[in-house]
Amino acid sequence: MTDFDPAQHRMVSEQRWFEDFVLGERFMIPSRTQTSAVFAAFQTASGDTHPIHYDVEYCRARGMPDLLAHGFQTLVHTAPGAGLFPYLVEESLVGFLEQSSKFLKPVYAGDTLYPALEVTELVPGRSTGVVTLRSTVFNQRKELVLEGMQKFLIRRRAG
Repeated sequence: MTDFDPAQHRMVSEQRWFEDFVLGERFMIPSRTQTSAVFAAFQTASGDTHPIHYDVEYCRARGMPDLLAHGFQTLVHTAPGAGLFPYLVEESLVGFLEQSSKFLKPVYAGDTLYPALEVTELVPGRSTGVVTLRSTVFNQRKELVLEGMQKFLIRRRAG
């Protein structure tokens, strides 16, 4: 006999509700270098077969130093599940409502990306609230390469 409870097997033991979030709170997502394997995985998942994403000589002939990452390849690094945010709201998350992004600078093979999410707006409702997160991705040169927003519907604490 064991005291193991699968419901208690969590990345984060304490759950958060809408009221627990504060403006300016940040959720870091681990950095990732854009290796040829990342490019290949994205090409496989997206079905994008344009040579700008897989042919180095094609890119160099057009003045680029290396493979150019698709904007969505950069965006995918802001997936909240790569960090702790969704683990904090396993009990309170109703849904992912919306996202938008601006691609500000090119990302090339070999670049290291540093994604983060920051609470920028909290809109309470009766039983839920909307948490808006600013998504940012910087590269190793400290350049902002992507900026956007994501909105989540989060339950309020009962009672």
